[in-house]
Amino acid sequence: METRDELLKELTVIEKWENGQSDLWIWDRLGRLPFKILDKITPQFIHNKVGKLLEEVGNYIQTGGSYLIKEDKLFDKIEKETGKPINQIADIKEIPLADMNKISEELTGQRKKFATIQGASTGIGGIFTLAIDVPALMGISLKTLQEIAIIHGYDPNEKSERIFIIKCLQFSSADIVGKRAILNELSSYYQQGSGSGEMMSQLQGWREVVYTYRDQFGWKKLFQMVPIAGMIFGAFTNRSMINDLAETGIMLYRKRRILERLEQE
Repeated sequence: METRDELLKELTVIEKWENGQSDLWIWDRLGRLPFKILDKITPQFIHNKVGKLLEEVGNYIQTGGSYLIKEDKLFDKIEKETGKPINQIADIKEIPLADMNKISEELTGQRKKFATIQGASTGIGGIFTLAIDVPALMGISLKTLQEIAIIHGYDPNEKSERIFIIKCLQFSSADIVGKRAILNELSSYYQQGSGSGEMMSQLQGWREVVYTYRDQFGWKKLFQMVPIAGMIFGAFTNRSMINDLAETGIMLYRKRRILERLEQE
């Protein structure tokens, strides 16, 4: 296990990353402008897809819906990497942070490749296949965050963890004002633990997650609406989005694990 000094050093790195998120403000603002204009001319079936996605996120929070993953393969991977028997998620809590980070990075690489292929394939048909790409990318995102949660010893079968996962999704697609508000919410979450009943009330605006998630495509997704040429932009955009999301998940879950270990000491 890490020493207290090592944990504090890791915590400093994460806090520096949190402060650096303000650099994304202009990017996020510019990224949303085109979609606000395009929203008025977007076909109704795409709006319907987003509405259905809204329901699915709600189901995920309540029950996990169809997005919950099976842990067995992930357990085998962690066991192979660490040499320690893993029979349940609780067994993962004590593995070194370095191993958690290594496994997270490896799985992130796999998810980015899958998202790249997904973006390229749905970019072929332009705006019509974009309706397929939105829910597909949401599914990849939720699966990636659940894997990161398990790697850090947290169980996405618990409702409180699914709320935290949605907060990670929310954070990755928010502007600087939203990011700061979410970090403030999570600070109380860290202090009170995963059993905090306040997190659900803090998530009253979770419906905005889906719309923000769509809006953040912005000009990144603009050119994916052009048939054939959209393959290139779709592949690049999906890869970039999963990369940013995975980075958010790793940092926020890593911070939780560090704070818990410091508290144990």
